[in-house]
Formats: sequence, C-alpha cells, structure tokens
Amino acid sequence: MLWLKPWFFQELLVTVSVVASVAERRRIARLVHRFGFGPRPGEFAELVSDGFEAAAAVYLVAPSSDDFADSQSPPVVRDLGNRPAPNTPELVPYVTEKRAQSTSLTMWWLDRMVLSSHSLTERMTWFWHGHWATSIAKVDDPLPMYLQNTTLRKYALGNFADMSRAMVNDGALIFWLDGQTNTIKAPNENLSRELMELFTLGVNRYTESDVRETAKALTGYRVKASSGEVTFLPKQHYSGAISFLGTTGTFDASSLSDFLVSREDCALFITERLWYRFISSMNPLTDNRLRESFRNREIATLVRAIGAHPSLNDPSNSMVKSPIDWFVSACRALSITPSTFPNTALIRNYLNLMGQLPFLPPNVGGWPADQAWLSTSAAQYRIDFAAALIKGGDLTPITSVAMKDRIDALADWLGVAEWSSRTAMALQGARQDPSRLTLLALCSPEYVVSA
Repeated sequence: MLWLKPWFFQELLVTVSVVASVAERRRIARLVHRFGFGPRPGEFAELVSDGFEAAAAVYLVAPSSDDFADSQSPPVVRDLGNRPAPNTPELVPYVTEKRAQSTSLTMWWLDRMVLSSHSLTERMTWFWHGHWATSIAKVDDPLPMYLQNTTLRKYALGNFADMSRAMVNDGALIFWLDGQTNTIKAPNENLSRELMELFTLGVNRYTESDVRETAKALTGYRVKASSGEVTFLPKQHYSGAISFLGTTGTFDASSLSDFLVSREDCALFITERLWYRFISSMNPLTDNRLRESFRNREIATLVRAIGAHPSLNDPSNSMVKSPIDWFVSACRALSITPSTFPNTALIRNYLNLMGQLPFLPPNVGGWPADQAWLSTSAAQYRIDFAAALIKGGDLTPITSVAMKDRIDALADWLGVAEWSSRTAMALQGARQDPSRLTLLALCSPEYVVSA
C-alpha cells in the first residue's frame, strides 16, 4: 500500500461521497414521487439537505389538517334522479348536467392531488381507488362515485377492517359488481368473488364453493343508482348458515368482511399490494416482517414501514410513472391548478388518450403498473401534453437560474436523483430555451420513470 499516492485517497473519498449523495437523492426522489405526487419548486433540495429520515417524517405521516384540502369546496354533484325517457324535453338538460357533474368531480380531485398541502392522504386515496376499482362508465352517476371517494379518503390511512366494512356497503361498488341483482333464488357471484380475490385475500386463496357460499351473505342489498343510497331488505337476505374457508355461520356483508379481513391471507395480500404499487412490480415481496406491521390492520403503520424499507433505495426497483402520477407531478412543478387551466378539456382528453382518468378504471382489477405505461403512442401523447402544460405553467424555477446552473437546478426542481450522461447532453443543448429545456426534462427517462 506504500506506493499509493495521497491524491488517490482524496479521489476515492470524493467518489464515495458522490455515490452516497446519489443514493440519498434517489431514495428521497422515490419517496416524494411514490408516496406523494412529486415535489413543489424548491422542496426537493430542502429535503435532500435535511436527509432521508427527516423527509420520511414529513412524507410518511399525514397531519391532522391540510390548508388546501380542508378549505376546498366540494364538487358540484347532486342526485339527478332517473334518466328521462328518450326523445323527451327533459333528456338534453339531464345529459348536459350529468356531463358537467362528471367534469366537476374529475377536476375537483385533480386539484386536490395537485394542491393539497400534504399529499400522502390523496396518494393513498388514489391507491385505494385502484384497489376497490369502480368505474363511472357503469355506475353512470357522479354522486355515488363522489360518496365512494370520500369513503376511501376517510379510511385511506385508517384501519383496513373499517374500510372494508364500509366498502362492502358502498352503493357504487355494489352497483358496479351487480350486488343489487343478488337474490336468494339466484345469487350473483360477482361481488363475492372480487371481494376475496381482488379486495381482501388474493388469487388462489379461496375456492369456487367459497364464492357460491359468500354470495348468499351478500343478498338483500339494493342500491338507488342515482344517489348510491343502499337499503338492506331482511326478507331478501339469505339468513341461513353458510360454509366457507373452513367456517360455518350466518353472515351479512359487514360480518363477512370482518371475517375475511381477520385472516392471515389478508395481511399478506394487502402488504403485497402496497409493495407492488410503491416499491416494485417486478421484484416480489420477500420480507415477512412487513406483514407484521399490518397485524392490527392499521394502514398508516404499514405505509410507514414500506416507505422506510431499504428496498426503496434498491436501484433495480425503478418504476414507470402512471399518466396520473406524471401529470400531477408536472402540475405541482409548474404551479398549475387543473380546474383553472385555460383548457380543461385538453387535460381530460390527454389523460384519456394516455389511458388513465380518475373514476374510470378499465376493469375491476384497476389500472396496470410500471412498464405497461411505456409505448410509442404514450410517449408522443406525453410530449404533446407536456408542451401544452408548459405554455400555461410557471418556468421561474429555471428562468431565474444562471444558464450554467440550469441542468442541476432542473434535477432539484423536478425531484430527479441524477441525469444520465445522454439526457444531460440533450439538456445542455437546450439551456438557452427554458420551454424546450423543461419539455425535455418532463419527458426524459429519469422523470417518466421513478428511477
């Protein structure tokens, strides 16, 4: 070792310092983009300065109040009653108002995602919307969808047993899965099947006999479609004993939910789902200790455990942003309020083209994840969408920075751990044009992917 020069140790120390800095930036970047919706201008640099533990204390714990969300007016939705008969004078105003309500509901939630002072609650509400996936395409009325959304938000970081009990009694979900057609003489199995497979237990953790039996427990519930109001009719409910998953007894929707949620399969399944959406869709969960953090079915405890897990910093656990993730994070960076954007129809149109509009999941399984969002068409839509957003956005975080510092400033502004040499070269060529520079950054691999 005597032959090594002093400068060698100096360069080694610099290299280790840079690597550690990139690792810390990556972990914090993943934290703010996955458990939030991306940083606001100036926020990421401050988080990096304070370190991951301080950032986690902010991003993984929702405060009791939120300046924006607590004062936001509700969307304009109301019970429109039954659809008027075809070719009647009442039909056109009915359809017009329903369309306006749907738009109001969508923009209201996008505003909430972008502008909430603390984004964990909205992030988790969005996660649960994909978990208990319910589409307005079939429900058709905005009011039941709004009521379901408020339920998901109420329990987003609460107790999963309480959430599940509320959801099996939710009008939009029951209607979406044909629960209102479930009768003693002809039990409809849609809700019972999805309740076990997609909502509480997971695939291959029940039998077809279990589906048939639990469907009986879900009889007797009727929904007023236009309002989402649920009525329980005891005479229409199967009151006999049912046998499923090794137990026999009498159940209704709430007691059935409680039984399913209490099973160990539920603890594993919900932990797996959060891991899949927040850590990796490619590398499966192997750490059984995480399931223990969900033993009491407290969602907030599980979220904190997953967010602080070392795997968040594993380079292989990159994840492609969904269209909503990308759009909301871009709006936060550009200081855009979706509902006051000059062309709100453009926002809805591009999100629809990219395949992800709130309240409109493609099926009961929700939206796909990760690499499913990468395609040639999606890339072109993203470029066009970004260009439109930039025209209505605030570029001060870049225009106020000296040209020589703009590339690094971009990374801090958008919450990017580091630029690849290829991306950095492209950005260098656009430093003189803030709009083009921002466009390249918003559509770069390092921003599209939570790398």
